[in-house]
Amino acid sequence: MDALRHGWPVQIAGAPLLQPVETGFGELSGEAMLVSASRAATLKLANQRDAAVPRAPVLLRGAEPFDLAAALAVADPALDLQTPLKGPFKALALDWDDQARGALELARIAGILPAFLVAPGGAGEPVHLEAGDIAAFADPAQLVIATRAKLPIAEAEDAQIVAFRSPNDTREHVALVIGRPDPERAPLVRLHSECLTGDVLGSLKCDCGPQLDAALSAMAAEAATGGAGVLLYMRQEGRGIGLINKLRAYRLQDQGFDTVDANTRLGLPDEARDFATAARMLDLLGLRAVRLMTNNPAKVAALQAAGVTVSERVPHALPDNPHNARYLATKRDRAGHLLP
Repeated sequence: MDALRHGWPVQIAGAPLLQPVETGFGELSGEAMLVSASRAATLKLANQRDAAVPRAPVLLRGAEPFDLAAALAVADPALDLQTPLKGPFKALALDWDDQARGALELARIAGILPAFLVAPGGAGEPVHLEAGDIAAFADPAQLVIATRAKLPIAEAEDAQIVAFRSPNDTREHVALVIGRPDPERAPLVRLHSECLTGDVLGSLKCDCGPQLDAALSAMAAEAATGGAGVLLYMRQEGRGIGLINKLRAYRLQDQGFDTVDANTRLGLPDEARDFATAARMLDLLGLRAVRLMTNNPAKVAALQAAGVTVSERVPHALPDNPHNARYLATKRDRAGHLLP
């Protein structure tokens, strides 16, 4: 991830050298690019056999070699209006599929556009890794409790914060525990993904800030009656695509695309959150059964699949506003959230 953010090439064993397009620098050019299937579809490649498999990486070639400027125009949909005439492109057979999938996943985790020049001329010495390294990096079993402390907040002066850390990951998740969890009474739990724009800056484009505030108030009320509440604050901005890519998606929404289509045009999944890590956090806290505050049935299913008993789904819908009404409707109609 560090290499990709610096614009250095990587080489996953069994695959050609891969140069990240977004952060690359220097006089580089290549005959081929690696992109996601969803981005390939927006480039009108889905009717070609080698680009027709949903969610599969796509290797493509253009009429001319790609330099970094041309590659960025292909990779970044926010530039489509500035560079509308691209192609023609041809999808090529890809015989290093596992490595390609790993590279695109690594780009997502690093928060950069999922696009690479393949074996470009002029690239420097690559950083070497195995495809299995990426899965090992994401293994929630590596997560441990790093420390905990009292943290009085406006809703509950006796709250406690617990910090979690993995040896390889610089993202540190936290849990805010309000009240004293009782083994005989499932706590009220909220999985809340970090949202700088909503939680801190008060953005009206989403409902994250109001959901966070309402969850803390509900947990304080639960604690007042002898129960407990636990807020898991997950460092997975933009439903797992990162802050920069989330803001790119906002630009696409300004052009008329909804939140799902904006992510798709970026070549990123519309849902990439790590619910297995949330389950690991609950396990480390000793919580086997929870009452989950969510409108998203997928969260319930994901926690249950990871061994957490969800004894109740507690609805957590809040009023919309003129800026987020379409966003909430998209979550209801396309993502299956249980919203009015």
